[in-house]
Amino acid sequence: MTAREPLSAQAPELPASMPEMPVPTWRDFRADFSLSATLAGLVAVIVSYSSSIGLFVSAFSASHYSVAQSVSAMTGLYLGMALIGAALSWRYRAPVIIGWITPGLAVIAQDGGRFTVPETVGALLASGAILTLIGYSGLYERLTRRIPGPIASALLAGVLLPFVLRGVSAAAVAPLIVGPMVLAYALLRATSPRYAVLGVLLVGALAAGLGGGGLGGGLHALPAGTQVWGSLNAVRPAFNPLAWLSLTLPITVLGLASQNLPGVAILRLSGYERTPTSPLVGGTGLLSLPLAIFGSIGLGLAAITAAICTGPEAHPDVRRRWVAGVMCAFFYAVLGVVAGAVIGSAGALPLPMIQALAGLALLGTIQNAVVVGFAEERWRESAALTLVVTASGLSLWGLSSPLWGLIVGGLSAVLMRRRK
Repeated sequence: MTAREPLSAQAPELPASMPEMPVPTWRDFRADFSLSATLAGLVAVIVSYSSSIGLFVSAFSASHYSVAQSVSAMTGLYLGMALIGAALSWRYRAPVIIGWITPGLAVIAQDGGRFTVPETVGALLASGAILTLIGYSGLYERLTRRIPGPIASALLAGVLLPFVLRGVSAAAVAPLIVGPMVLAYALLRATSPRYAVLGVLLVGALAAGLGGGGLGGGLHALPAGTQVWGSLNAVRPAFNPLAWLSLTLPITVLGLASQNLPGVAILRLSGYERTPTSPLVGGTGLLSLPLAIFGSIGLGLAAITAAICTGPEAHPDVRRRWVAGVMCAFFYAVLGVVAGAVIGSAGALPLPMIQALAGLALLGTIQNAVVVGFAEERWRESAALTLVVTASGLSLWGLSSPLWGLIVGGLSAVLMRRRK
């Protein structure tokens, strides 16, 4: 087996590849619909919202967005994610979960204050155009299919591991919330595994409601007057070469390496090898263009939330998990309608509860990733390097840890292959 073999050839423990299937009808959706898939979509949206809302507020504030512009950006973002997520999940019969380029928010929060809102919008437009070109040209798919399966699995495990560990450490902050959630998870995984995540969610909400802990986000909403409903307000873009270098370039690189790459790995390792990458990356990049006009950050394939919807907790049958992608899109659409309230509620959820929920929901996926990554002895050292560098949170020269993990692990794999 060479480093150029497809991921599917190195993951026999995972579900068999799905055959190419026709575009489903409404009758197919009703037949494949399940409560567990719906709950997986709901949990993914809750985790997505709660884990990033503080970063959104920070980015909006740093970039001098007005309240109306902030609400517009959130409205466009959630409605766009709902539209493209539902369309791709339905078209390819796979749980295609869409997310925003989260590392890009950190870039805007750090450097956005140097530019005007129109210049930030111009930089986001340029990033969307580059992502569209790379996606639809087929270049990205050719590159990702050359990555060895164990390296991709270790990369995924490294991305997920900090979230799992953060969920465990939340017990020290709110033991009366996290403790019952862990016990509920262990009990339900042994008795009703399909509903383990739902049970954990309900137990956590009940424990928090009974006074198990206070609000732990430490976040601050936008100024008073934030509306409840969503709205769209276009901004005329301005193009600044310095903004392209400071915002467009890092957002694009991070979107490809830190966002889309783990998202592709999750789909491949969950049994959706036949789902083409080009329309997923190109489609999200294309939709990022009109969304940028409304101030929204670019879109890409989700990683953390995708792991919740592509695993067996969504449904034991890999062919029926696509419903989780459609339902996730539905719940995103709901948030888009009430985008003003979404921003105004920053910090309203108990942070330890959300951290524990995310960590427990991702245990099954990280277990599969570790098994595949370390199954073959010849790949173990390279997989270990990929995992630890990715999980370390290393940020050097503007490049995030997933990209460094891929570089270090890939270089190790090449050198080890030559030595043997």
